Amino acid sequence: MKTTPNFQDADAFYESLLDAHSGLSREESELLNARLILIMANQLGDSALLQTCIAAARQMAPPSVRPGVSPGEGQPVE
Repeated sequence: MKTTPNFQDADAFYESLLDAHSGLSREESELLNARLILIMANQLGDSALLQTCIAAARQMAPPSVRPGVSPGEGQPVE
């Protein structure tokens, strides 16, 4: 899994992503994200790599949304 930036033009991608969400309701935006994730996952195609990416994204989540982690501390709850 690549963990360093690998975009040809990260700013252009981010702008196009924001544009894609423009004018959508929260629900429509969440559905767009879900479809985009599935399309990108299909492009990767490697189940092991996808599982690694999911785990990495979960680790990057703020402590308040990670199970077993105390908000504000970022440390596992005993």
